[in-house]
Amino acid sequence: MTDLLYARAQMGLSLAFHIVFAAAGVALPVLMVLSDLKHRRTGDADYRKLSEKLAKGTAILFAVGAVSGTVLSFELGLLWPEFMGRYGEVIGLPFSLEGVAFFTEAIFLGIYLYGRERVSPGLHLFSGVMVAVSGAASAFFVTLVNTFMNNPSGFTPTPTGPTDVQPLVAMFSPGWQYQTAHVLLSCYQASAFAMAGIHAFILLKHPGAGFHKKALSIALPLACVTALAQPLVGDLSAKHVAREQPVKLAAMEAHFDTEAGAPLRVGGWPDVETRTVSGSIDLPKGLSILAFADPDAEVKGLNAFPRDVWPPVAKVHMAFQVMVGTGSLMALLALATLWRRWRGREWPHGKGMMRAWLWSGPLGLVALEAGWLVTEWGRQPWIVRDVMRTGEAVTPVPHLAAPFFTFTAVYLFLGVTVLFVLWRQVAGTLPGSKTPGAPADGEVAHAH
Repeated sequence: MTDLLYARAQMGLSLAFHIVFAAAGVALPVLMVLSDLKHRRTGDADYRKLSEKLAKGTAILFAVGAVSGTVLSFELGLLWPEFMGRYGEVIGLPFSLEGVAFFTEAIFLGIYLYGRERVSPGLHLFSGVMVAVSGAASAFFVTLVNTFMNNPSGFTPTPTGPTDVQPLVAMFSPGWQYQTAHVLLSCYQASAFAMAGIHAFILLKHPGAGFHKKALSIALPLACVTALAQPLVGDLSAKHVAREQPVKLAAMEAHFDTEAGAPLRVGGWPDVETRTVSGSIDLPKGLSILAFADPDAEVKGLNAFPRDVWPPVAKVHMAFQVMVGTGSLMALLALATLWRRWRGREWPHGKGMMRAWLWSGPLGLVALEAGWLVTEWGRQPWIVRDVMRTGEAVTPVPHLAAPFFTFTAVYLFLGVTVLFVLWRQVAGTLPGSKTPGAPADGEVAHAH
């Protein structure tokens, strides 16, 4: 590979690794607070235990997310010096605010973790809420930077760099509301589905485990609500892409020819050389309806744009299909679960539904990663769309293969370590288990 490809691969690997921990850092505090509120309302010790476990899990993932996020910030400067040198002043405001949110989250997480018996109940709960708010704010501000890279605004471009910089206009570039909502929902959805999958797995093996039934009752409402809200927000985001980034939409849909009443292609494999798609199921006028709410609307195809500004069509199309496919499966499962709940069944009922939630556990993370691939691949060959190409921003330092393979090894080690530590947290809640030096579940319940 060329040094440019190694730089892109290293940045992509770092983002793919970091985003898992960032998403958990946004969502787990919400689940933690919900468990805490349930404990305060019911007095059930299991909900307190759940909030404590979620707080510890948040701390573990927050620590790893801080490390991987720091690596990313260094990589921005070291791998893409021209981008940061020219546009640092334009995107500096949301990065600064993200730093404030990060430190706020760290402070209140410390209070929540260690202050349960040392501060008032109200202050303790407030600290948990602030962890959740700060985590969401952190993701919000970082996503604003990505929105700018896709829809740059707030400056006048010149051959030597931006002038007439307006930081607030740049921070809230066109489409910011759709992209930030889409990202935040994906964080909550991925984490809630993962949590539901873990507890469904344990309940299939230990059907009478009360703690895990209660944990599932906390995760399922958030999973169902976000799974149903996400397609609606995703539709608004896709309509914005159709208006503002038609070449990205064409790549997402593998749409080569400009057509009125364009079909929606489900699946299929695009061939860039022949400019055809094989194996797809075409829904007549579907793309025109979804993109412009008009069955006869004209949708621009890739052939309407110069070949050197096409994104990698096959990659973007397949990642988009994975995102939409997994999102659709999660929405269907949410509908089925809510229907059965409305009919008075348990939450959820039966081994079949439990297995469905088990197998759906990873889907949120798959959709999250696929969505980011669509966003990043779909912007290529630009690092700032229509202003700076990715190849113009890369460092001139050679031999980038060495740091790529080094960081790959580091991320693998961190990933295995985190999984081991988190499993220790989950294992401590299994029936019959007992943390050394801690009272058994029955003793805790009796004490409360």
